Amino acid sequence: MVSILIIDDEEDIRELLKYNLKKEGYLVEVAENGEVGLALMKELKPDLIILDVMMPGMDGIEVCDAIRSTQGFQQTLICFLTARNEDYSQIAGLDAGADDYVAKPVRPKVLISRINALLRRKGMLTVDEPTNKDLVINREKYIIEKNGEIIHLPRKEFELLALLASRPDYVFERDVILDKVWGSEIVVGDRTIDVHVRKLREKIGDDYIKTIKGIGYKFVEKQD
Repeated sequence: MVSILIIDDEEDIRELLKYNLKKEGYLVEVAENGEVGLALMKELKPDLIILDVMMPGMDGIEVCDAIRSTQGFQQTLICFLTARNEDYSQIAGLDAGADDYVAKPVRPKVLISRINALLRRKGMLTVDEPTNKDLVINREKYIIEKNGEIIHLPRKEFELLALLASRPDYVFERDVILDKVWGSEIVVGDRTIDVHVRKLREKIGDDYIKTIKGIGYKFVEKQD
């Protein structure tokens, strides 16, 4: 599982990003300043660091320099956050070794999209995700392949399956499923989820999606 370290002196920003990134299935830790962040980095060895530029003590540029100077962290992904939109700040951040740059106020969905793009670029997220030896999800084409057979799914069925399969054996609560798959597009009820799960089971089999009564659903990896 991909791990992310957030280094930001604003508690509300740390908690907002941590909450949204954990919902995406990432392992997330936070630090309130550069010194604490560097110590946590050595302990946790995160795949990606979200780093605020404007912080008391060591600012983000100094922290980034320290990260890039630390053995084993030269290739760690770094995404800068800052309320400053001046061109020189962006150039300085990228020159220091950052991989991307996002201006505050941060919109979580935008940041997550940028993070996913960075991870795909580094090969940490793939388009074709084998959930089992007999089932592969192709997120680019919105299709799945089961035992070599291509199955085309309607968009919402595909997004539901992809969400559940993103964290095998993790129980997704109904309100989380509704938020992640349907969002604010339309007012739907729990029955909508049940109908989509039933249709998925008809197409891929009953063994992959397990109902957790009164809570939600989880994806079960088939054993050999």
